[in-house]
Amino acid sequence: MRIRPLAAGAGLVALLALSACGGSGGSTSADRAPDPVGANQQPVRPSQAPSQQEDAEQDTATAQISTFALDVDTASYGYARRALQEGRWPAPAEIRPEEWVNAFRQDYAQPQDDGFAVHVDGAKLPSRDEAVLRVGLQTRASDAAGRRPANLTFVVDVSGSMAEPGRLDLVKTALLKLLDQLAPGDQVSIVSFSDEAQVLASMTPLTARAELREAIDELTVNGGTNLEGGLVTGYQEASKAFRPAATNRVILLSDGLANQGSTEWQAILDRVKEYAGRQVTLLTVGVGRDYGDELMEQLADNGDGMAVYVSSQEEADKIFATQLPANIELRARDAKAQVVFNPSVVESYQLIGYDNRALATEEFRDDSRDGGEIGPGHSVTALYSLRLKPGAKGQLAQATVRWQDPDTRNASEASKALQADELAPSVWDKAPVRLQVDVVVAAFAVYLRDRKAFGMDLPELGEQATRLAAASEDPMVSELVTLIGKAGAVG
Repeated sequence: MRIRPLAAGAGLVALLALSACGGSGGSTSADRAPDPVGANQQPVRPSQAPSQQEDAEQDTATAQISTFALDVDTASYGYARRALQEGRWPAPAEIRPEEWVNAFRQDYAQPQDDGFAVHVDGAKLPSRDEAVLRVGLQTRASDAAGRRPANLTFVVDVSGSMAEPGRLDLVKTALLKLLDQLAPGDQVSIVSFSDEAQVLASMTPLTARAELREAIDELTVNGGTNLEGGLVTGYQEASKAFRPAATNRVILLSDGLANQGSTEWQAILDRVKEYAGRQVTLLTVGVGRDYGDELMEQLADNGDGMAVYVSSQEEADKIFATQLPANIELRARDAKAQVVFNPSVVESYQLIGYDNRALATEEFRDDSRDGGEIGPGHSVTALYSLRLKPGAKGQLAQATVRWQDPDTRNASEASKALQADELAPSVWDKAPVRLQVDVVVAAFAVYLRDRKAFGMDLPELGEQATRLAAASEDPMVSELVTLIGKAGAVG
Protein backbone atom coordinates (compact mmCIF):
# COMPACT_ATOMS: atom_id res chain seq x y z
CA MET A 1 0.00 0.00 0.00
CA ARG A 2 1.47 3.32 -1.04
CA ILE A 3 1.44 6.45 1.07
CA ARG A 4 -0.57 9.23 -0.54
CA PRO A 5 -2.01 12.55 0.67
CA LEU A 6 -5.20 11.56 2.47
CA ALA A 7 -7.45 12.66 5.26
CA ALA A 8 -6.58 11.37 8.72
CA GLY A 9 -8.73 8.27 8.34
CA ALA A 10 -7.28 7.22 5.00
CA GLY A 11 -3.82 8.01 6.32
CA LEU A 12 -4.41 5.42 9.03
CA VAL A 13 -4.43 2.62 6.51
CA ALA A 14 -1.37 4.12 4.85
CA LEU A 15 0.43 4.12 8.18
CA LEU A 16 -0.50 0.60 9.07
CA ALA A 17 0.82 -0.53 5.72
CA LEU A 18 4.33 0.40 6.84
CA SER A 19 4.70 -2.42 9.31
CA ALA A 20 3.79 -6.02 10.18
CA CYS A 21 2.46 -7.26 13.59
CA GLY A 22 0.94 -10.14 15.63
CA GLY A 23 -1.42 -10.93 18.49
CA SER A 24 -4.70 -12.72 19.18
CA GLY A 25 -7.28 -13.68 21.76
CA GLY A 26 -10.69 -15.30 22.39
CA SER A 27 -13.19 -17.42 24.22
CA THR A 28 -12.10 -21.00 24.72
CA SER A 29 -13.39 -23.64 22.36
CA ALA A 30 -12.78 -27.35 22.62
CA ASP A 31 -13.17 -27.71 18.86
CA ARG A 32 -10.37 -27.10 16.43
CA ALA A 33 -10.82 -24.09 14.24
CA PRO A 34 -11.42 -24.96 10.58
CA ASP A 35 -8.27 -25.48 8.57
CA PRO A 36 -7.58 -22.31 6.61
CA VAL A 37 -7.47 -22.33 2.86
CA GLY A 38 -5.22 -20.03 0.87
CA ALA A 39 -1.68 -19.07 0.05
CA ASN A 40 0.86 -18.46 2.76
CA GLN A 41 1.48 -14.98 4.03
CA GLN A 42 5.13 -14.21 3.47
CA PRO A 43 7.01 -12.94 6.53
CA VAL A 44 8.53 -9.47 6.44
CA ARG A 45 12.17 -9.61 7.48
CA PRO A 46 13.29 -7.18 10.18
CA SER A 47 16.07 -5.92 7.92
CA GLN A 48 13.62 -4.60 5.33
CA ALA A 49 13.55 -0.88 4.82
CA PRO A 50 10.23 0.92 5.32
CA SER A 51 9.79 1.27 1.58
CA GLN A 52 9.98 -2.51 1.29
CA GLN A 53 7.55 -2.97 4.16
CA GLU A 54 4.97 -0.83 2.35
CA ASP A 55 4.65 -3.66 -0.16
CA ALA A 56 3.80 -6.15 2.60
CA GLU A 57 0.07 -5.43 2.36
CA GLN A 58 -1.72 -8.68 1.65
CA ASP A 59 -4.39 -8.93 -1.05
CA THR A 60 -6.99 -11.33 0.35
CA ALA A 61 -7.67 -12.76 -3.09
CA THR A 62 -4.36 -14.60 -2.82
CA ALA A 63 -3.32 -14.42 0.86
CA GLN A 64 -6.21 -14.22 3.31
CA ILE A 65 -4.34 -15.75 6.28
CA SER A 66 -2.07 -14.00 8.79
CA THR A 67 -0.04 -16.25 11.11
CA PHE A 68 2.47 -15.25 13.79
CA ALA A 69 4.03 -16.26 17.10
CA LEU A 70 2.82 -14.36 20.13
CA ASP A 71 5.15 -11.99 21.96
CA VAL A 72 4.81 -9.98 25.19
CA ASP A 73 8.07 -7.99 25.03
CA THR A 74 7.88 -4.31 25.99
CA ALA A 75 11.58 -3.32 25.91
CA SER A 76 11.27 -1.24 22.73
CA TYR A 77 8.81 1.12 24.40
CA GLY A 78 10.82 1.40 27.61
CA TYR A 79 14.09 2.20 25.83
CA ALA A 80 12.53 4.68 23.38
CA ARG A 81 10.75 6.40 26.27
CA ARG A 82 14.10 6.96 27.96
CA ALA A 83 15.61 8.38 24.78
CA LEU A 84 12.77 10.86 24.38
CA GLN A 85 12.90 11.86 28.04
CA GLU A 86 16.60 12.63 27.54
CA GLY A 87 15.91 14.71 24.44
CA ARG A 88 17.04 12.11 21.89
CA TRP A 89 15.20 10.68 18.89
CA PRO A 90 15.05 6.87 19.28
CA ALA A 91 16.93 4.82 16.70
CA PRO A 92 14.37 3.77 14.07
CA ALA A 93 15.69 0.18 14.01
CA GLU A 94 14.82 -0.14 17.72
CA ILE A 95 11.15 0.81 17.26
CA ARG A 96 8.89 -2.26 17.36
CA PRO A 97 5.31 -0.93 17.35
CA GLU A 98 3.72 -4.06 18.81
CA GLU A 99 5.88 -3.72 21.93
CA TRP A 100 4.57 -0.18 22.38
CA VAL A 101 0.96 -1.31 22.16
CA ASN A 102 1.56 -4.28 24.46
CA ALA A 103 3.13 -1.99 27.07
CA PHE A 104 -0.26 -0.31 27.60
CA ARG A 105 -3.18 -1.59 29.67
CA GLN A 106 -5.93 -3.25 27.64
CA ASP A 107 -8.68 -4.24 30.14
CA TYR A 108 -9.68 -7.39 28.26
CA ALA A 109 -11.92 -9.79 30.17
CA GLN A 110 -10.02 -12.77 31.56
CA PRO A 111 -10.87 -16.43 30.87
CA GLN A 112 -12.18 -18.67 33.64
CA ASP A 113 -9.59 -21.37 32.95
CA ASP A 114 -5.85 -21.45 32.18
CA GLY A 115 -6.35 -20.89 28.46
CA PHE A 116 -7.00 -17.67 26.58
CA ALA A 117 -9.88 -15.26 26.17
CA VAL A 118 -10.04 -14.04 22.58
CA HIS A 119 -11.38 -10.55 21.86
CA VAL A 120 -11.92 -9.16 18.38
CA ASP A 121 -13.23 -5.67 17.62
CA GLY A 122 -12.62 -2.83 15.24
CA ALA A 123 -13.81 0.44 13.82
CA LYS A 124 -14.35 2.14 10.50
CA LEU A 125 -12.16 5.05 9.44
CA PRO A 126 -13.39 8.36 8.09
CA SER A 127 -12.18 7.36 4.64
CA ARG A 128 -14.66 5.16 2.81
CA ASP A 129 -14.26 1.39 3.05
CA GLU A 130 -11.26 1.45 5.38
CA ALA A 131 -11.12 0.13 8.93
CA VAL A 132 -8.86 -0.94 11.80
CA LEU A 133 -9.18 -4.39 13.38
CA ARG A 134 -7.94 -5.30 16.86
CA VAL A 135 -7.28 -8.86 18.00
CA GLY A 136 -6.69 -9.20 21.73
CA LEU A 137 -5.57 -12.19 23.75
CA GLN A 138 -5.79 -12.41 27.53
CA THR A 139 -4.72 -15.01 30.11
CA ARG A 140 -6.02 -15.39 33.64
CA ALA A 141 -4.09 -13.61 36.36
CA SER A 142 -2.22 -15.70 38.89
CA ASP A 143 -3.17 -16.24 42.51
CA ALA A 144 0.22 -15.54 44.10
CA ALA A 145 -0.64 -17.61 47.16
CA GLY A 146 -1.51 -20.64 45.07
CA ARG A 147 1.21 -20.61 42.44
CA ARG A 148 3.80 -23.34 42.09
CA PRO A 149 7.29 -22.75 43.58
CA ALA A 150 9.98 -21.14 41.46
CA ASN A 151 13.69 -21.69 40.82
CA LEU A 152 15.10 -18.33 39.74
CA THR A 153 18.69 -17.92 38.55
CA PHE A 154 19.77 -14.28 38.33
CA VAL A 155 22.62 -13.62 35.89
CA VAL A 156 23.94 -10.14 36.64
CA ASP A 157 26.25 -8.11 34.40
CA VAL A 158 28.96 -6.48 36.55
CA SER A 159 31.20 -5.32 33.67
CA GLY A 160 32.67 -1.82 33.62
CA SER A 161 29.80 -0.34 31.63
CA MET A 162 27.43 -1.22 34.49
CA ALA A 163 29.10 1.40 36.71
CA GLU A 164 26.97 4.15 35.18
CA PRO A 165 24.28 5.37 37.61
CA GLY A 166 21.00 3.62 36.91
CA ARG A 167 22.58 0.29 36.03
CA LEU A 168 24.10 -1.98 38.69
CA ASP A 169 22.91 0.21 41.57
CA LEU A 170 19.35 -0.05 40.26
CA VAL A 171 19.68 -3.82 39.76
CA LYS A 172 20.93 -4.45 43.29
CA THR A 173 18.13 -2.43 44.88
CA ALA A 174 15.52 -4.22 42.79
CA LEU A 175 16.88 -7.68 43.65
CA LEU A 176 16.82 -6.92 47.36
CA LYS A 177 13.18 -5.85 47.10
CA LEU A 178 12.31 -8.95 45.10
CA LEU A 179 13.62 -11.24 47.84
CA ASP A 180 10.95 -9.83 50.13
CA GLN A 181 8.21 -10.66 47.62
CA LEU A 182 9.05 -14.30 46.92
CA ALA A 183 7.49 -17.22 48.77
CA PRO A 184 9.22 -19.63 51.20
CA GLY A 185 9.05 -22.46 48.64
CA ASP A 186 11.02 -20.48 46.06
CA GLN A 187 14.76 -20.83 45.49
CA VAL A 188 17.27 -18.35 44.09
CA SER A 189 20.78 -18.58 42.69
CA ILE A 190 22.95 -15.62 41.72
CA VAL A 191 25.63 -15.54 39.02
CA SER A 192 27.72 -12.48 38.16
CA PHE A 193 29.79 -12.00 35.03
CA SER A 194 32.38 -9.60 33.64
CA ASP A 195 35.52 -11.12 32.07
CA GLU A 196 34.46 -14.43 33.61
CA ALA A 197 31.36 -15.77 35.30
CA GLN A 198 31.19 -16.39 39.04
CA VAL A 199 28.57 -18.20 41.10
CA LEU A 200 27.88 -16.02 44.13
CA ALA A 201 25.07 -18.20 45.45
CA SER A 202 24.08 -21.69 44.38
CA MET A 203 20.36 -22.45 44.44
CA THR A 204 19.32 -21.25 47.90
CA PRO A 205 15.89 -21.52 49.59
CA LEU A 206 14.18 -18.23 50.41
CA THR A 207 14.27 -19.27 54.04
CA ALA A 208 17.97 -18.24 53.85
CA ARG A 209 17.34 -14.69 52.65
CA ALA A 210 20.29 -13.35 54.65
CA GLU A 211 22.73 -15.41 52.55
CA LEU A 212 21.14 -14.18 49.34
CA ARG A 213 21.32 -10.56 50.48
CA GLU A 214 25.03 -11.03 51.19
CA ALA A 215 25.51 -12.38 47.67
CA ILE A 216 23.74 -9.34 46.20
CA ASP A 217 25.95 -7.04 48.26
CA GLU A 218 29.00 -8.73 46.67
CA LEU A 219 28.01 -7.49 43.20
CA THR A 220 30.72 -5.00 42.21
CA VAL A 221 31.73 -3.57 38.84
CA ASN A 222 34.88 -4.88 37.16
CA GLY A 223 36.16 -5.89 33.69
CA GLY A 224 34.61 -6.66 30.30
CA THR A 225 31.30 -8.20 29.23
CA ASN A 226 31.47 -11.96 28.66
CA LEU A 227 27.72 -12.29 28.23
CA GLU A 228 27.92 -15.80 26.79
CA GLY A 229 29.95 -16.99 29.78
CA GLY A 230 27.46 -15.51 32.20
CA LEU A 231 24.46 -17.03 30.46
CA VAL A 232 26.01 -20.48 30.11
CA THR A 233 27.02 -20.53 33.78
CA GLY A 234 23.54 -19.34 34.75
CA TYR A 235 21.84 -22.03 32.72
CA GLN A 236 24.17 -24.66 34.14
CA GLU A 237 23.21 -23.59 37.66
CA ALA A 238 19.53 -23.64 36.73
CA SER A 239 19.88 -27.12 35.20
CA LYS A 240 21.64 -28.55 38.25
CA ALA A 241 18.79 -27.47 40.51
CA PHE A 242 15.96 -28.10 38.01
CA ARG A 243 12.68 -29.03 39.72
CA PRO A 244 10.01 -30.55 37.43
CA ALA A 245 7.22 -29.33 39.69
CA ALA A 246 8.59 -25.78 39.81
CA THR A 247 8.90 -22.87 37.38
CA ASN A 248 12.54 -22.75 36.28
CA ARG A 249 13.74 -19.44 34.93
CA VAL A 250 16.97 -17.58 34.18
CA ILE A 251 16.79 -13.79 34.54
CA LEU A 252 19.51 -11.83 32.74
CA LEU A 253 20.16 -8.28 33.95
CA SER A 254 22.50 -6.45 31.58
CA ASP A 255 23.02 -3.58 29.18
CA GLY A 256 23.45 -6.22 26.47
CA LEU A 257 26.80 -4.92 25.24
CA ALA A 258 28.72 -8.17 24.81
CA ASN A 259 32.42 -7.67 24.05
CA GLN A 260 34.15 -10.84 25.32
CA GLY A 261 33.70 -14.59 24.95
CA SER A 262 31.60 -15.47 21.94
CA THR A 263 30.22 -12.19 20.64
CA GLU A 264 28.75 -13.87 17.57
CA TRP A 265 25.06 -13.62 18.27
CA GLN A 266 24.09 -16.91 16.66
CA ALA A 267 26.38 -18.89 18.96
CA ILE A 268 24.80 -17.25 22.01
CA LEU A 269 21.27 -17.66 20.65
CA ASP A 270 21.85 -21.34 19.90
CA ARG A 271 22.92 -21.99 23.50
CA VAL A 272 19.87 -20.18 24.84
CA LYS A 273 17.53 -22.09 22.52
CA GLU A 274 19.06 -25.39 23.64
CA TYR A 275 18.31 -24.69 27.29
CA ALA A 276 14.84 -23.38 26.48
CA GLY A 277 14.12 -26.85 25.07
CA ARG A 278 14.81 -28.18 28.55
CA GLN A 279 12.01 -26.02 30.00
CA VAL A 280 14.24 -23.33 31.48
CA THR A 281 12.79 -20.02 30.29
CA LEU A 282 14.50 -16.63 30.07
CA LEU A 283 13.62 -13.08 31.08
CA THR A 284 15.94 -10.31 29.90
CA VAL A 285 15.96 -7.05 31.86
CA GLY A 286 17.76 -4.26 30.05
CA VAL A 287 19.35 -1.23 31.71
CA GLY A 288 21.59 1.65 30.65
CA ARG A 289 21.63 4.58 28.26
CA ASP A 290 23.71 2.57 25.78
CA TYR A 291 21.81 -0.68 25.41
CA GLY A 292 22.11 -3.74 23.17
CA ASP A 293 18.41 -3.77 22.35
CA GLU A 294 18.44 -6.17 19.41
CA LEU A 295 20.57 -8.81 21.15
CA MET A 296 18.47 -8.74 24.33
CA GLU A 297 15.25 -9.03 22.30
CA GLN A 298 16.59 -11.97 20.30
CA LEU A 299 17.80 -13.69 23.46
CA ALA A 300 14.31 -13.45 24.93
CA ASP A 301 12.69 -14.79 21.75
CA ASN A 302 15.07 -17.74 21.53
CA GLY A 303 14.90 -18.36 25.27
CA ASP A 304 11.11 -18.77 25.38
CA GLY A 305 10.80 -15.62 27.45
CA MET A 306 10.27 -11.89 27.28
CA ALA A 307 12.36 -8.71 27.18
CA VAL A 308 11.76 -5.65 29.35
CA TYR A 309 13.73 -2.46 29.89
CA VAL A 310 13.99 -0.32 33.03
CA SER A 311 15.54 3.12 33.40
CA SER A 312 14.34 4.23 36.83
CA GLN A 313 13.90 2.85 40.31
CA GLU A 314 10.14 3.19 39.92
CA GLU A 315 10.15 1.00 36.82
CA ALA A 316 12.49 -1.53 38.47
CA ASP A 317 10.22 -1.75 41.50
CA LYS A 318 7.23 -2.32 39.23
CA ILE A 319 8.98 -5.17 37.43
CA PHE A 320 10.65 -6.87 40.39
CA ALA A 321 8.31 -6.15 43.28
CA THR A 322 4.99 -6.45 41.46
CA GLN A 323 5.04 -7.99 37.99
CA LEU A 324 7.69 -10.69 38.35
CA PRO A 325 6.31 -12.31 41.54
CA ALA A 326 2.83 -12.40 40.00
CA ASN A 327 3.98 -13.68 36.60
CA ILE A 328 6.58 -16.30 37.44
CA GLU A 329 4.45 -19.15 36.14
CA LEU A 330 3.60 -19.89 32.51
CA ARG A 331 0.08 -20.20 31.17
CA ALA A 332 1.08 -21.34 27.68
CA ARG A 333 4.04 -22.53 25.65
CA ASP A 334 4.56 -22.00 21.93
CA ALA A 335 1.48 -19.82 21.55
CA LYS A 336 0.63 -18.76 18.01
CA ALA A 337 -2.18 -16.80 16.43
CA GLN A 338 -3.85 -17.03 13.05
CA VAL A 339 -6.34 -14.59 11.58
CA VAL A 340 -8.33 -15.72 8.52
CA PHE A 341 -9.92 -12.90 6.52
CA ASN A 342 -13.01 -13.31 4.39
CA PRO A 343 -11.97 -12.32 0.85
CA SER A 344 -15.55 -11.42 -0.03
CA VAL A 345 -15.47 -8.73 2.69
CA VAL A 346 -11.80 -7.73 3.06
CA GLU A 347 -9.97 -6.56 -0.03
CA SER A 348 -6.58 -6.29 1.71
CA TYR A 349 -5.06 -6.17 5.20
CA GLN A 350 -1.85 -5.18 6.93
CA LEU A 351 -0.56 -6.30 10.34
CA ILE A 352 1.48 -3.87 12.49
CA GLY A 353 4.79 -4.98 13.99
CA TYR A 354 5.92 -8.51 14.93
CA ASP A 355 8.20 -8.38 11.93
CA ASN A 356 10.40 -11.20 13.19
CA ARG A 357 7.53 -13.35 14.52
CA ALA A 358 5.75 -14.11 11.23
CA LEU A 359 5.01 -17.77 10.46
CA ALA A 360 3.93 -19.67 7.37
CA THR A 361 0.29 -20.79 7.35
CA GLU A 362 1.11 -24.47 7.79
CA GLU A 363 3.28 -23.77 10.84
CA PHE A 364 0.27 -22.76 12.92
CA ARG A 365 -0.58 -26.37 13.82
CA ASP A 366 2.98 -27.65 13.62
CA ASP A 367 3.61 -28.02 17.36
CA SER A 368 7.34 -28.44 16.78
CA ARG A 369 7.45 -24.85 15.52
CA ASP A 370 8.44 -22.35 18.16
CA GLY A 371 5.83 -19.88 19.37
CA GLY A 372 5.64 -17.47 22.29
CA GLU A 373 5.55 -18.19 26.03
CA ILE A 374 2.75 -16.37 27.84
CA GLY A 375 2.42 -15.88 31.58
CA PRO A 376 -0.54 -15.18 33.89
CA GLY A 377 -2.50 -11.99 33.38
CA HIS A 378 -0.74 -11.13 30.12
CA SER A 379 -2.49 -9.45 27.21
CA VAL A 380 -1.29 -9.46 23.61
CA THR A 381 -2.74 -7.10 21.03
CA ALA A 382 -2.52 -7.10 17.25
CA LEU A 383 -3.73 -4.22 15.10
CA TYR A 384 -4.60 -4.62 11.43
CA SER A 385 -5.48 -2.02 8.84
CA LEU A 386 -8.17 -3.18 6.44
CA ARG A 387 -9.43 -2.09 3.08
CA LEU A 388 -13.00 -3.34 2.80
CA LYS A 389 -14.94 -4.19 -0.32
CA PRO A 390 -17.69 -1.64 -0.96
CA GLY A 391 -20.92 -2.58 0.81
CA ALA A 392 -19.47 -5.89 2.01
CA LYS A 393 -21.47 -7.82 4.61
CA GLY A 394 -20.99 -11.02 6.59
CA GLN A 395 -18.09 -12.44 8.58
CA LEU A 396 -15.05 -10.21 8.34
CA ALA A 397 -12.42 -12.37 10.03
CA GLN A 398 -11.86 -15.20 12.47
CA ALA A 399 -8.99 -15.14 14.98
CA THR A 400 -7.64 -18.35 16.50
CA VAL A 401 -4.93 -18.86 19.11
CA ARG A 402 -3.17 -22.20 19.59
CA TRP A 403 -0.96 -23.05 22.54
CA GLN A 404 0.52 -25.96 24.48
CA ASP A 405 0.02 -26.75 28.14
CA PRO A 406 3.28 -25.85 29.96
CA ASP A 407 3.46 -29.28 31.63
CA THR A 408 1.75 -31.82 29.37
CA ARG A 409 2.44 -30.10 26.02
CA ASN A 410 -1.13 -30.92 24.99
CA ALA A 411 -2.34 -28.43 22.39
CA SER A 412 -5.53 -26.37 22.65
CA GLU A 413 -7.19 -23.70 20.57
CA ALA A 414 -9.63 -20.83 21.07
CA SER A 415 -11.36 -18.73 18.40
CA LYS A 416 -13.61 -15.77 17.85
CA ALA A 417 -15.07 -14.20 14.73
CA LEU A 418 -16.13 -10.65 13.90
CA GLN A 419 -18.92 -9.63 11.54
CA ALA A 420 -18.57 -6.63 9.27
CA ASP A 421 -21.60 -4.93 10.88
CA GLU A 422 -19.90 -5.22 14.31
CA LEU A 423 -17.29 -2.63 13.38
CA ALA A 424 -17.80 0.61 15.29
CA PRO A 425 -18.97 3.27 12.79
CA SER A 426 -16.12 5.68 13.67
CA VAL A 427 -12.73 4.99 15.26
CA TRP A 428 -12.46 8.41 16.94
CA ASP A 429 -16.07 8.85 18.04
CA LYS A 430 -17.63 5.44 18.60
CA ALA A 431 -14.79 2.96 19.21
CA PRO A 432 -13.78 1.82 22.72
CA VAL A 433 -11.30 4.18 24.36
CA ARG A 434 -8.69 1.43 24.69
CA LEU A 435 -8.86 0.74 20.96
CA GLN A 436 -8.36 4.45 20.26
CA VAL A 437 -5.36 4.50 22.61
CA ASP A 438 -3.86 1.50 20.81
CA VAL A 439 -4.23 3.28 17.47
CA VAL A 440 -2.53 6.46 18.75
CA VAL A 441 0.30 4.47 20.39
CA ALA A 442 0.93 2.50 17.21
CA ALA A 443 0.79 5.68 15.14
CA PHE A 444 3.35 7.43 17.32
CA ALA A 445 5.70 4.43 17.21
CA VAL A 446 5.55 4.24 13.44
CA TYR A 447 6.00 8.02 13.17
CA LEU A 448 9.21 7.78 15.20
CA ARG A 449 10.41 5.03 12.89
CA ASP A 450 9.19 6.27 9.51
CA ARG A 451 8.13 9.93 10.03
CA LYS A 452 4.62 9.05 8.81
CA ALA A 453 1.53 8.43 10.93
CA PHE A 454 -2.18 8.21 10.08
CA GLY A 455 -1.80 11.18 7.77
CA MET A 456 -1.26 13.22 10.96
CA ASP A 457 1.66 15.22 12.27
CA LEU A 458 2.90 15.24 15.87
CA PRO A 459 0.61 18.10 16.99
CA GLU A 460 -2.42 16.15 15.74
CA LEU A 461 -1.21 12.99 17.48
CA GLY A 462 -0.74 15.04 20.63
CA GLU A 463 -4.33 16.34 20.41
CA GLN A 464 -5.73 12.81 20.15
CA ALA A 465 -3.53 11.60 23.02
CA THR A 466 -4.56 14.56 25.21
CA ARG A 467 -8.23 13.80 24.64
CA LEU A 468 -7.71 10.11 25.43
CA ALA A 469 -5.65 10.86 28.55
CA ALA A 470 -8.66 12.70 29.98
CA ALA A 471 -11.08 9.98 28.89
CA SER A 472 -9.03 7.06 30.20
CA GLU A 473 -7.55 8.65 33.34
CA ASP A 474 -4.52 6.44 32.66
CA PRO A 475 -1.10 7.78 33.77
CA MET A 476 0.60 6.00 30.87
CA VAL A 477 -1.61 7.81 28.35
CA SER A 478 -0.80 11.10 30.09
CA GLU A 479 2.89 10.19 29.79
CA LEU A 480 2.29 9.51 26.09
CA VAL A 481 1.17 13.12 25.67
CA THR A 482 4.45 14.26 27.21
CA LEU A 483 6.51 11.95 25.00
CA ILE A 484 4.81 13.21 21.85
CA GLY A 485 5.63 16.76 22.96
CA LYS A 486 9.28 15.83 23.52
CA ALA A 487 9.45 14.21 20.07
CA GLY A 488 8.20 17.48 18.60
CA ALA A 489 10.92 19.37 20.43
CA VAL A 490 13.78 17.16 19.17
CA GLY A 491 12.39 16.24 15.75
